[in-house]
Amino acid sequence: MTFEQAKIVIVLRDDLLGWQENNVTAFLSSAVTAAYPELVGDTYRDADGHEYLPMLGTPVMVMVADGDRLATIRERAATRGLRIGVYTADLFATGNDVDNRAAVASVATEKLDLVGIAVAGERRVVDKVVKGARLHP
Repeated sequence: MTFEQAKIVIVLRDDLLGWQENNVTAFLSSAVTAAYPELVGDTYRDADGHEYLPMLGTPVMVMVADGDRLATIRERAATRGLRIGVYTADLFATGNDVDNRAAVASVATEKLDLVGIAVAGERRVVDKVVKGARLHP
């Protein structure tokens, strides 16, 4: 997937606190970065030659939806073969990656208490998957 083809959308549950929105967005952005390294741009340099870390080379849209819509978005993405990142409410109580994965692994798909989903893919497909979510205010 190239920058020109890609669309990245993070959908947050619409009842999160501000710090939770920030936390979920950051973690799900890292999921997309890890899954799609080809979407990472080049190193940044200022006029004095100092280097800065590269970032995703395509914009990340942040949207909101209720819990039912998040479940629908997860299902739509899965049926279209898209790789997705999930963040569940249980992850707010964990403190490390091992416990995060164990928390998700302990819950059946249809019972996941989703608070955020990251979707990356071809623009038209992603638009169909996230239909019904609205832009984050």
